[in-house]
Parts: sequence; C-alpha cells; structure tokens
Amino acid sequence: MKQYDIEDLSVATAYKSYPETIRTTLLALRHLIFEVADSMDDVTLTETLKWGEPSYNASGKAGTPIRLAPSKEKDLCGLFVHCQTSLIDEFRSRYPDAFQYSGTRAILFAPNDTVIKPELREFISAALTYHRRKSLLVKS
Repeated sequence: MKQYDIEDLSVATAYKSYPETIRTTLLALRHLIFEVADSMDDVTLTETLKWGEPSYNASGKAGTPIRLAPSKEKDLCGLFVHCQTSLIDEFRSRYPDAFQYSGTRAILFAPNDTVIKPELREFISAALTYHRRKSLLVKS
C-alpha cells in the first residue's frame, strides 16, 4: 500500500488532536482521497488546514474542497463538502442507503465503518472535479 505522508505540520497536529478512534477513520479517509486523486490523470491534490481541519482540493480550482473532521454528532466523523454544492443531494438520491448523510454538507462515519467503498471513491472523484464538471454542463 502506498504511503501518503503528511507534509504540513499544522495538518499533522490537527490529526493528532483527534481521539484515536476518530483519527483512525479520518486517516483512512485521507488515504482514500489521495488514492482517488492519484488515479485521476488531471488532478493534483493539495492538503491544507481550513477552519482548523484538514482540507483537500484539486489544484486549479477544478473541485470543491473536501474537509475531514469530527462531527458535532457524538462519536462520528465526517467527510465535509461545501453546503452550496449539489454533491450530497446527488449521492443521497443515487445511493440512499450507502452512507449516513448530514444535511447538504457531509457523509458521516462511525469509528468502525468501512470507508473503502466504490460509492465513496465515486463521491471523492466527483468532489475533486465538481467545478470542472459543472462548467462542462453549462457549456453543453
């Protein structure tokens, strides 16, 4: 399995601040985000801290940022996207039972949930190309 080191000290510090059960799930999600980005020819991923939480975005503003953080709901963590995108609604209608959704901004996970799912790979890919796909639809 390929290793994706955390190069930004502030991102590493954020992960270290989370409880171990949450951190383990979030790091598995992080690894999946990097795997998906690596599998895409035209995506270069950047990892930063936004609002004190690890954030992932495709260079060139092709996508919408994906943030990983504990949820306000007890003992859950989430993969968050901007609430103004249609991503959560699209995936909720396509895969109503695949995930635990929270409003228009998150897919939530319990500490022992399996995060390696084809539907989640598809979601991450859609997020990393959200603005590019949206602009192609407008031009069509």
